[in-house]
Amino acid sequence: MTNGIRNAFDASKHSHRRFNPLSGDWVLVSPNRANRPWFGSTASVDLQPRHRFANDCHLCPGNTRVSGAINPNYEDTFVFSNDFCPFSPGDLSYVSESSDELMKMHLIEGASKVVCYSPDHSKTLPELSNHSISKIIDTWCVELNELSQKFIWVQIFENKGTTMGCSQPHPHGQIWATNFLPTEIARKEQNLRNYYEAFGKNLLLDYVSKELKDGCRTVIQSEHWLALVPFWAAWPFEMMLLPKDHVLRLDDLDAVQKKDLACVLREVTIRYDNLFDCSFPYTMGWHFAPFRRRQDGKLMNDQYWQLHAVFYPPLLRSASSKKFMVGFEMLAENQRDFTPEYAAHCLRNVSSIHYLQQSDS
Repeated sequence: MTNGIRNAFDASKHSHRRFNPLSGDWVLVSPNRANRPWFGSTASVDLQPRHRFANDCHLCPGNTRVSGAINPNYEDTFVFSNDFCPFSPGDLSYVSESSDELMKMHLIEGASKVVCYSPDHSKTLPELSNHSISKIIDTWCVELNELSQKFIWVQIFENKGTTMGCSQPHPHGQIWATNFLPTEIARKEQNLRNYYEAFGKNLLLDYVSKELKDGCRTVIQSEHWLALVPFWAAWPFEMMLLPKDHVLRLDDLDAVQKKDLACVLREVTIRYDNLFDCSFPYTMGWHFAPFRRRQDGKLMNDQYWQLHAVFYPPLLRSASSKKFMVGFEMLAENQRDFTPEYAAHCLRNVSSIHYLQQSDS
């Protein structure tokens, strides 16, 4: 304010907060911080040439894993039970839940699987063909159908790159299944249900409708899918992938929707890689209606849910500049250095042809 005259608010320049209706959290947006000088730590970038097969890789076809099991000579996807399962064995004796309000504990059951995307050690998701990605989607659905018979929650995810803590270089994802709703899912479900009860409509379908009209945060729009930087994004180049139609769970998709999804998944990850000409790290995961069943065994029809995928990538300014969620972010509230609209603009304006496949011209 100068001489008593208030300047007009500009979201691209002025600090403000945005609300995430899925989590109930706020995020502080500080566009001016994007211009600050950077003398902090940088993430390492792996520039070593990659090969289709690695003798010392525990996930390559025909190789021996740490457990001693030998991988088959698989030709597309390969799924196996995690050799280092995060859940306790199911034969433990029962432990009653503690009555102490400050030290609660109870046993849980779960399963953990690894999904090798292809036999090719050198190709991450954006470098695979649409056909190969379709095979991955089909594999996800087969595993969902099996695990959901026993578990209420099945989490499909990928940690891509050492920056995200990935310990195996062979491109792969994971599937963890639990007999409880994890904290993030329980909170998201409550907010989706609250919106449905208040307005009689699906929150994410309403959100898709608004974003289709707006367009400034849209990165990719296909016949059946919308990929965008959410209005409430916390990570610099966070993205969300949603079907345009109402879909409760991943395995509810029809053949046409799956085929379209393979194309969009490939383009999303290509645009990530092209942003800084590197194998772009991220954590990606699918959220959908839990596998809650009625007494007759049929799944509950939780209409307030909508299938969606989230991508949380850490890179900020370049292939070696990482966003650190520390200080204010850890102690008070999420904060980002440029607007989601700017992030979407950057992702929209990179090529949809992978940088490793572009001609020198």
